[in-house]
Amino acid sequence: MEPYALLLAATLNAGTVLALAALGLLINEKAGIVNLGAEGMMLCAALAGFATVVHTGNDWIGFAAGMAAGALLATLFGLLVIWLGTNPYATGLALSLFGVGFSAFAGTGYVQETLGSRPEFAVPLLADIPLLGSALFKQHPLVYFAIGLTIWLVWFFDRTRAGLVVRSIGESPQAAHALGYPVRLIRLACVAVGGALVGLAGAYLSVIYTPLWIEGMTAGNGWIALALTTFATWRAPRVLAGAYLFGGVTMLQFHLQSIGVQIPSQFLTMAPYVATVVVLALISRNPQWIRLNMPASLGKPFQPG
Repeated sequence: MEPYALLLAATLNAGTVLALAALGLLINEKAGIVNLGAEGMMLCAALAGFATVVHTGNDWIGFAAGMAAGALLATLFGLLVIWLGTNPYATGLALSLFGVGFSAFAGTGYVQETLGSRPEFAVPLLADIPLLGSALFKQHPLVYFAIGLTIWLVWFFDRTRAGLVVRSIGESPQAAHALGYPVRLIRLACVAVGGALVGLAGAYLSVIYTPLWIEGMTAGNGWIALALTTFATWRAPRVLAGAYLFGGVTMLQFHLQSIGVQIPSQFLTMAPYVATVVVLALISRNPQWIRLNMPASLGKPFQPG
């Protein structure tokens, strides 16, 4: 495979981790809930997925375990924030810290474990296209799932009654409640579904992208995914594009090293985080644009009267 095709393939692979997590967080925020616990949730899900594959040998059961772990943690977060009225930012940070510590403790016995050879996938006929075929059409099915999920979310939020209800709750939960919608239940469902996607991102990271388990292996991907929702101004296609952008920046460091570019590795390692800060700083220069796209009740508590 040509070097640039390798870079493109690696970009899609790395971007999928961010895309799945960020799309899950987008669902949360469309309903008005901010979850800062993505980093810890991803780590717990990565451990759950990896450990399951070690014991079962089945990647798909591992993905299900990661989704279950993410949904469980997200549901606990939702119960605390939506029903008990705890501060969502403090609760999210506590969840993130818990996930980092718990995964490090529980994952000690899996550090030396390895998975067998990873299955190879290819789209018939399309994978044989010169140059781009091997980069675009020999990806894991979850890469295409992330793209399909993005398209589905656009349709769901813009064209379906359920999607419009979720958006209305994100804009004005009081008005949605007055119309008879169970605001807290719908918010909790969105939090659980979003958590499942964050968990799937964590499982994909440890089962396919690496594949291994080490402490703190998410390396800030949960925080970048959280920043992506703002970067994308709460639009699913922009979330996907942003995920591939940051995935490409991450992979560029390895590509530059492979072609002999002499740049200190420390600068290359911090490139994705610098890019995140720069992009958010540029977006913040136009706060009115953010306010026009941000759900009006984002991060605001709601208790039915």
